[in-house]
Amino acid sequence: MSTNAQRSGSGSIIASRSAFTHTGSPRPARPGQLDQALAENIAGGVDPEQLSAVSHATAWALLSHVHTTEDPQVVERVLTLVDHEGVDVIAELWSHAEPDSLPGVLWRLYLLRTWMRRRRDSIARLWRLGEPIVTSASAIAGIDAAPTEEDIARTADSILAGAFRGDFAVALERAATFVDVVVAGLRIQAQRLNAHAKAMADPDKSAVGTTEDIRAAHTKAAQLLHTAANLHTTAADLRAGAHLWRRSRLE
Repeated sequence: MSTNAQRSGSGSIIASRSAFTHTGSPRPARPGQLDQALAENIAGGVDPEQLSAVSHATAWALLSHVHTTEDPQVVERVLTLVDHEGVDVIAELWSHAEPDSLPGVLWRLYLLRTWMRRRRDSIARLWRLGEPIVTSASAIAGIDAAPTEEDIARTADSILAGAFRGDFAVALERAATFVDVVVAGLRIQAQRLNAHAKAMADPDKSAVGTTEDIRAAHTKAAQLLHTAANLHTTAADLRAGAHLWRRSRLE
């Protein structure tokens, strides 16, 4: 995905190949710790093949550990790593993973949870705009058709928890469907902004605006559409991951 920043109705984000993050550089999840020797190697420039191998190994180790543990505290720590740890070394590993790999998919899920929780207010508004367009989205994503901010936060946690403790493919499909609705909401916002800009440019309309106002509305609409396109790619990545998982080909 593009690494350009966009300002959307859900806040200023970067929809990069790793998923969503804010331009203010919040620190997404760091799933696990690496030993000091490895950390020093990475800091000094690790071989790409070694980097890829460690990326895959940490992803599989984390997923397997949480799937098999009976300790609820372990599960809670893994799901809330972003709240307590930040990015650090593991982000350098996972953020460069291919989207059709386990570390790449997990990275997207962690960043999606972060984004949903931190921008829950604006995402709730986008969901209410887009939900009527995306058929059966509420049932698939497991969220009300008119969610509150708290509903958005709970859904963020539920999707990530489902990946670690439930059916991994189903969790990816839930995440993809959620993103689809946000994309629809962004597109509706963009359409409204363009319509408003057109009205401001019409001298026969009561809402005549300045050239600066009209240009700003068109620019904002273009940014929303750019963000929507990037998020659409993320949804496709998540669905592809679900397909690969079911065929035992997500590595």
